[in-house]
Amino acid sequence: MIETPLTFRPLLAPVESPGARTFAFRGNELMLREADLALPDAAEFASLGVDPEMLVPVGMYGETYCRATWLPREAAPLAGFGFSGLRALFGRMDEAMLAVAGRAFQIADWARSHRFCGACGRPMARVPGERVMKCACGHSAYPRISPAMMVLVKRGADLLLARNVAAPPGRFSALAGFLEPGESVEDAIHREVREEVGVEVADLRYFASQSWPFPGSLMLAFTAEYAGGEVRPDAREIAEARWFRPGDALPQLSPRQSISRALIDANLPRAQGRET
Repeated sequence: MIETPLTFRPLLAPVESPGARTFAFRGNELMLREADLALPDAAEFASLGVDPEMLVPVGMYGETYCRATWLPREAAPLAGFGFSGLRALFGRMDEAMLAVAGRAFQIADWARSHRFCGACGRPMARVPGERVMKCACGHSAYPRISPAMMVLVKRGADLLLARNVAAPPGRFSALAGFLEPGESVEDAIHREVREEVGVEVADLRYFASQSWPFPGSLMLAFTAEYAGGEVRPDAREIAEARWFRPGDALPQLSPRQSISRALIDANLPRAQGRET
């Protein structure tokens, strides 16, 4: 599961560093050197001619200062570089660096999409010492984080897994969904499980959380015990759902970089655990 490295320290103000590394995004794609998936160094990045006002601090990863920016949709990469979505880097890029890249993307996307006020249309300005854009009219915009619940429903040793209509054929996962206004995470779990597969749950237990920058989610994972009802997938969201018992062949699961995979692996009988 991808997690922020212990050697990372977030920063709200830029620092002078000749060894700075820049996460430059074109839409949701990151520019990386094709030979080794490295970020452009300061000299390479300078050749792009990006306005310094479009650079936002991310933090210190060890001794390296990391910053982020965005590029126009039509921007071409530097010679020897290419663009890649973050999901495509699973298993290819160092996972600690990938975690920092996910943070950088969310910060760059926030700065890009809040250059102008959503209330009056005037230019916004960054506030020193805080991660917020503010307008002269008083409107403030913080980075948007969308909380989402994830729950693995258990019935004794059986696990309820489902395939979302948007998932690749054969790939199953735990149930998940975004919180609605006014809901607690627990409220959302009961509602989503009822809506998606038609069953009731009880005994909710927190497992872990994970930042999921696609584009700006915070996944809050739980287990829950089956409390009644027949599995009836909601065809609008769930293509199929069924119980997997100990000894059953497991379906394709989410990548091990995801909290969904960590949640499932942690609750499988030991003999059924997977490494890939």
